[in-house]
Amino acid sequence: MAAWTWRFETAGGTEVQPAVQPEEFTTQGDAESWIGEHWKDLQEGGTDQVRLFEDSTEIYGPMSLHAEEAEAEEAEAEA
Repeated sequence: MAAWTWRFETAGGTEVQPAVQPEEFTTQGDAESWIGEHWKDLQEGGTDQVRLFEDSTEIYGPMSLHAEEAEAEEAEAEA
C-alpha cells in the first residue's frame, strides 16, 4: 500500500520540522484533507510551502501555504 507524506519547507526550499506532526496517509485525499485542516498552524510554525509524495515520488509541489491565506482574505472581503 502506498504511503502519502508531506514535506514541509521554508520559502527557500529548506526542509523544516512541522508545527503539527502529520500521520502517514493511505490516500491522497486523506493527505490533502489533513493539510486543509492544519495549514494555518503549519504556516504559523514556520512552514511556507509543502510538497506531496506518494512513497518516494513527488506528486506535486511546492504548494505555498500563503496562497490559501490570501484567497481566504479575498473571500472574506467579498462576503
